[in-house]
Amino acid sequence: MFGPIPMALQDSLYQEPLRPQFHFTAQEGWLNDPNGLVFYKGEYHMFFQHTPHSTQSGDKYWGHAVSRDLVHWRQVDEAIVPDERGAVWSGSAVVDKKDTSGLGAGALVLFYTAAGGTTEASKGASFTQCVVSSLDGRTFAKLPTNPVLENQADGNRDPKVVWDDGSKKWVMALYLTGDRYALFGSPNLTQWTKLSELEMPGTGECPDFFPMPLDGNKRNKVWVFWGANGNYKLGSFDGTDFKPATEIISANFGANSYAAQTFFNDPKGRRVQVCWMAGSDFPGTAWNQQMGFPRVMTLRSTELGARLCFEPVGEVSSLRLHKLRATTPSGTAWNDEFDVPSGLAEIDLEAKSPGAGNLTVNLLGRPLTYDAATSTLTFEGKSAQVFLAKGKLDLRILVDRTSVEIFAQKGLVTMPFFVLPKAGVTGITVGGSTGWRKEKLDVYELRSAWR
Repeated sequence: MFGPIPMALQDSLYQEPLRPQFHFTAQEGWLNDPNGLVFYKGEYHMFFQHTPHSTQSGDKYWGHAVSRDLVHWRQVDEAIVPDERGAVWSGSAVVDKKDTSGLGAGALVLFYTAAGGTTEASKGASFTQCVVSSLDGRTFAKLPTNPVLENQADGNRDPKVVWDDGSKKWVMALYLTGDRYALFGSPNLTQWTKLSELEMPGTGECPDFFPMPLDGNKRNKVWVFWGANGNYKLGSFDGTDFKPATEIISANFGANSYAAQTFFNDPKGRRVQVCWMAGSDFPGTAWNQQMGFPRVMTLRSTELGARLCFEPVGEVSSLRLHKLRATTPSGTAWNDEFDVPSGLAEIDLEAKSPGAGNLTVNLLGRPLTYDAATSTLTFEGKSAQVFLAKGKLDLRILVDRTSVEIFAQKGLVTMPFFVLPKAGVTGITVGGSTGWRKEKLDVYELRSAWR
């Protein structure tokens, strides 16, 4: 039951006690990887791995949701359904503005893995890569000549397609097997030639591949090769080979982030990423799993070299109800308390460290602690090294009913977490031990994105 919400359900759907209020969830059924993230005809489209009739992972469809602002989403009809080639596994989308494919000027072209013999109708079929197109963003047609790429290796999957200005061709990154990935090139999105292979040990599936300007300089572009668990390498691409300039770098220090993908064709020219908050198991509900909140990626020079950084999209400001005032005064060792009746909050904190002692942010009964002596940020059993800039700690935190997303040092460290709410706990406390100096503390209560 998708599209506009019937009047009879408006008072209950998306208002259930455990339903995230600004993190996307399917109306019902299982959800995992974000797929085909694209801006098309005035809307952001988020396709996703969906088992519509079960809260457990099963035969996959491509679910489909649309938004005008990356915050308020509306689920519409399933875009791709399983067939004799198998279930519909992960992939990507592009807008073919110059009609290189012959599918129509400005066609929306989706790439997915037909997952071989994973359904009753597809017994014996191998994993292949297929194309679906649309001219309106609502109705979708499978290419009659599918697959566009035959099986390359056992379980090969998750085609990510991007346009390369340098070589003037489409490029597909594809997971092969083990630690292996491959790159393919095409002039028209339907005929593909293998270009090269690369390895990303310990990274998993779901590649993403794209260029990023370093420090905002569009003339200094660095290519990023990204894998499912948040590992990435930086390097160059000559139209055939990706040449890494770094070892593997980790971008994920939380407990619940996997298979992140970036949007094609963002109208603001940003690189916007969404992850699946894997492990978000909602007990006793009609849905299961949630997406991370959309975040803007930048590539910055640091003391460790170039690094990807992440911050929530600016459109989060549309959810701000009001700025909260502390209910207790701060002193030398300060402790500010905020009442957050909705349990939804955005926190922006800057504090100067004395070089010792702790700073603690108590989030709905769960402590986030920074230990200045060890330069360690800890939450829910996970820790990350966070080095201060001129002695300052910078934290941006999003709190939803069932998640906490932490962005430290302007997104140099990210920590996404699934949490279940504690009954009756709605407050947030921010405090530092003696010597910590509070330089900025903005706390906003947020509204639901569904209402």
